Amino acid sequence: MDKKLVHIVDDEEMIRRSAGYMLKTSGYAVTTWPSGAAFLKEVKHVEHGCILLDIRMPEIDGLDVQRILAERGVTMPIIIMTGHGDISIAVRAMKAGAVDFMEKPFEKAALLGAIEAAFDRIASAEKQSSRAAEAAVILGVLTSREREVLDGLAQGLPNKTIAYDLGISPRTVEVHRANVMAKLDVRSLSDALRIAFAAGLGMQPLGTNT
Repeated sequence: MDKKLVHIVDDEEMIRRSAGYMLKTSGYAVTTWPSGAAFLKEVKHVEHGCILLDIRMPEIDGLDVQRILAERGVTMPIIIMTGHGDISIAVRAMKAGAVDFMEKPFEKAALLGAIEAAFDRIASAEKQSSRAAEAAVILGVLTSREREVLDGLAQGLPNKTIAYDLGISPRTVEVHRANVMAKLDVRSLSDALRIAFAAGLGMQPLGTNT
């Protein structure tokens, strides 16, 4: 069986080399691209696989690359790479269809898990229609306040803003956020966000959902 292919799109050579080495030694095929523009130029001719896409690049940033790929009908799953503090941008990328986001520097296990999830998406695209119903059932375990906090997180809002909008303290938001993670039985914010997006959360300003 052919190796699964990962396209690494990042303007930092060190990231391309380290992530590439990590993936090659784990059994993946890898191609690297020094910019979003370089990848977009050749994307029609490249082999189908998963895209590991940096969010902050000169000329064309990751969000624009993601948007252009969608406009061109490119359906390869995308994992976003972000620097620390780019959570709101990562949320926007996930709303636009990214499978996951990784904060640099990332651990090998986390990267491989995200890559496998991306390839699982390729293999099970037909299951997507049932996800909204499943997500609604899963979110049924949350209290209304916990759901509001998750809604705020799904909008990419920081804890302080969520606290202000809901009239509670940032510490209370942190408690609700921890409860959400525990009740949904998820280890990462991206896992919680996937459930939230599937259920349609994060689409309206806080306090306007019925």
